[in-house]
Amino acid sequence: MDVLPLVALIAASAAVAGAARRTPVPAPLLLVAAGLVAAYVPGVPDYHLDPHIVLPLILPPLLHTAALESSYLDLRANIRPVALLSVGYTLFATLAVGYLAYLLIPDLPLTAALVLGAVIAPPDAVAATAIARKVGLPSRITTILQGESLVNDATAITAYKVALAAAVGEGASWAGGIQEFLVAAVGGVGVGLVLMVPIHWLRRHMKEAMLQNTLSLLIPFVAYAAAEQVGASGVLAVVVVALFLGHRSWEVDFETRLQEAAVWKVVAFILESAVFALIGLQLPLVLKGLGEYSGLEAAWYALGVFFLVVLVRFVWSYPATYLPRMLSKRIKERESDMDWRRPLIVSWAGMRGVVSLAIAFSIPLVMDDGEPFPARNLVLFLTFTTVIGTLVVQGLSLPWLIRVLRLPGRDTQAETLAEAQAQNAASQAAERRVDELMRDERNRLPEPLQDRLRTVLERRRNSVWERLGQSNPVTGESADDTYRRLTREAIAAEREVFVTMRDERRIDDEMMRTLLRKLDLEEAAAYREVED
Repeated sequence: MDVLPLVALIAASAAVAGAARRTPVPAPLLLVAAGLVAAYVPGVPDYHLDPHIVLPLILPPLLHTAALESSYLDLRANIRPVALLSVGYTLFATLAVGYLAYLLIPDLPLTAALVLGAVIAPPDAVAATAIARKVGLPSRITTILQGESLVNDATAITAYKVALAAAVGEGASWAGGIQEFLVAAVGGVGVGLVLMVPIHWLRRHMKEAMLQNTLSLLIPFVAYAAAEQVGASGVLAVVVVALFLGHRSWEVDFETRLQEAAVWKVVAFILESAVFALIGLQLPLVLKGLGEYSGLEAAWYALGVFFLVVLVRFVWSYPATYLPRMLSKRIKERESDMDWRRPLIVSWAGMRGVVSLAIAFSIPLVMDDGEPFPARNLVLFLTFTTVIGTLVVQGLSLPWLIRVLRLPGRDTQAETLAEAQAQNAASQAAERRVDELMRDERNRLPEPLQDRLRTVLERRRNSVWERLGQSNPVTGESADDTYRRLTREAIAAEREVFVTMRDERRIDDEMMRTLLRKLDLEEAAAYREVED
């Protein structure tokens, strides 16, 4: 196996994603554009998007990281809009887009059109999260989009299996489809519920952070494989386990949490970057298979399907937003701040991604009777153009739309005030506990160490309040920025001394690494005390 193309893909996509951080363009869009360009650069290998790799090996860790960073409490508070989008909209889009595509495209069988509808129904978890954070959407909209994208893949994959069974001649009925959906949904949640408690117990009782993080890397694959083995939804199993572990992460050792956060950030960064680059790199493969469809004809169908996908989301979002408020007085009172702009943003934020392409590539070449799958290459092409179209058109215009609508973003001042109040209460509890412990003779410390302990607590309490204050009139820095800079300068001076002593052979490399690790931990602690 030649690993050089894989290494080149990871390195190039990581470089593009890093460059995107210096531009106003969200990284997914820049990566897709880079993939489109690279696809026609001489010497670039053919990167085939294999569904047998994407679905069991790439999707689980991406869902796991997204669910770990989601709030179980926020999702529970928004369960109705999340369920209406992740289940209701995905099924509605499967049927509506599929039927309308059947009417639009001559010679496209209804069963194949429904397969297309299921393939392009689910908005992408990675794209929605990345772009929502980049443009600073209000927290409730971000929660709804994240919740939708965590669950809708399971709905779409199940709908795809039912539509595919009908298309290839295996026979499928409404009753059978509903039964398969219920088995996948209930089974996936059930497998997640069964696994989450013993996995969390293992994480709490393992003493080695390295072993705990090894387990952490295996968790999404174990949950996905276990659910798929019994015919349930691996996607739902991964999400349920990750939501529980994220909600209870405070019970795990601090060293594990620090390492785990760093490890998963790297994993997510590499996978997300490579995935979006892979989307663009599929263009030659998709165009090569168009066959009997002319370029102009295929472009017209692609434009039509793109508009159908956008329109159907609007058709669903507004009734799903306002009908529950019309039917329930309690919902109307609880969501009194809802206006027409929020469902507009939710409708326009429905970017598609790699899951749709992976499902499309898994469509079999032939049906049960040995005949070629009808219009398979056209379905692949329409899926590709819909993914690219939603990412580019909606992704690029979403920040502009938010500015035009003057949608209020996150209230950072209110969030900082709430953080300061929480930190103040926690620090007071910590100081009371320290005073209580200090009265015990077994906990006696020299006076300088006692003062240092109390100073750290006081600094932690005051640091958040300082963020509410004014900047330094000379430098323009906040107190936090100045604290970080001075800490970095002081530690850099210490680090230089340790390296010089190592070079002069006054200490060995092992001792230098030990001393540098202590400095690294101290610098990280200083940053965490004042981080935003």
